[in-house]
Amino acid sequence: MKIALEYSKNFDPKRLAKFAVKNITRICNEIGPRKPGSPEELKAQELMAKELSKSCEDVQIEEFKVHRQAFMGFIPFTVACAVASVFTYAFVSPIVSVILVVLGFIPLLLEFVMYKQFIDPLFIGHPSHNVIAKRAPKGEVKKRIIIVGHSDSQFEWTLNYLLGGVGMKLVLIPAVVGLIADLIIGIIGVICAGTNGALEAAEPRWLMILGFVVGCVFIPFQLGFLLFQNPVKSVPGASDNLSGCYGAIAVAKAMEDTDTRFENTELVIMCSGSEEAGLRGAKAYVKAHEKELKDIETCVIACDTFRDLETMAVYDRDMSGTVKHHWGVKHLVKNAGANCGYDLHFESVYIGASDAAAFTQKGIPATGFAAMDPTPPRYYHTRLDNVENLREDAIAAGIEILIEAACMYDKEGLPKE
Repeated sequence: MKIALEYSKNFDPKRLAKFAVKNITRICNEIGPRKPGSPEELKAQELMAKELSKSCEDVQIEEFKVHRQAFMGFIPFTVACAVASVFTYAFVSPIVSVILVVLGFIPLLLEFVMYKQFIDPLFIGHPSHNVIAKRAPKGEVKKRIIIVGHSDSQFEWTLNYLLGGVGMKLVLIPAVVGLIADLIIGIIGVICAGTNGALEAAEPRWLMILGFVVGCVFIPFQLGFLLFQNPVKSVPGASDNLSGCYGAIAVAKAMEDTDTRFENTELVIMCSGSEEAGLRGAKAYVKAHEKELKDIETCVIACDTFRDLETMAVYDRDMSGTVKHHWGVKHLVKNAGANCGYDLHFESVYIGASDAAAFTQKGIPATGFAAMDPTPPRYYHTRLDNVENLREDAIAAGIEILIEAACMYDKEGLPKE
């Protein structure tokens, strides 16, 4: 039985989904794409803050700095290192080749895989913002649930738009495999050539030729990596992630519309900025509020794209599989889904990350929750992520499960292992 029914029989996910679609449409039509740290991102957040002020007593917009191009800014450098390593292996020295590959790998791993702010200072900074809205409980605040969605939209992934998810992978995977192959070939060359860097013996000479040919095979894919993202054009971001933002906002609206308050649980709705630039908004929020987040029991649900209902899932691992989310929060959302009639599976974010990872990394219980085909679909981070592509049924399901999870958390706390 749905625990939410004990709070109010008037929660209507379908009506709330229509509210979400109406506001998403307004932002897409009146404001448009919202690249990280842009005036458009802030304008959208101001509309969200205005809406949240109807249901929450405390609404704040907090500023932080983002270097929006840093997250993907490694690509030209890494590609240049990869291509140059092939020719330096054959015509200069295997040692130089290995050094170039290692240099190319460092920003790729630190920025894109681990989401470290490694090369950020090399890029121009812009002001970005987080919207934080709090709805107080009836009594003393003894615990807190944060529902977060990000309000910015990504720069267009050109390869996904042109080739689709499978086609994009057929470019990117060989590009990365080629970089690994370049490293292995270079190390073998160093071992065979010795510190002189000269491949004089007959067998190493053949090895040099073979290594050069193999490296050249991967160069077209590595050059294709340069087309991965358009550094100027951002996308509408209707599903990713205005659906997550307004899914979260709808929870507070549902409480206000039915005059419902939790007993001792503070409800926090967060519309983060610059998630697409490497979770910068969530990271800034956790850094600024870490003490208060740990002073009382807190759990976080990060909503990211309510579109493909058939693949709606709870995220067990995040940040390219390197971060494992909290058992209790994962099962809170899974159990809420079951109460609402949905069999939610556990999935992992194998490439990329959600805002939940920023909280989990700091020891704050969190999980991700989304409904998106992991292929990924052709609309993902492209101009096709528009209002016409929204699915109201998926948004309604997301809202229903979020309300149930929040009510379950207030009444029962987190499930125990």
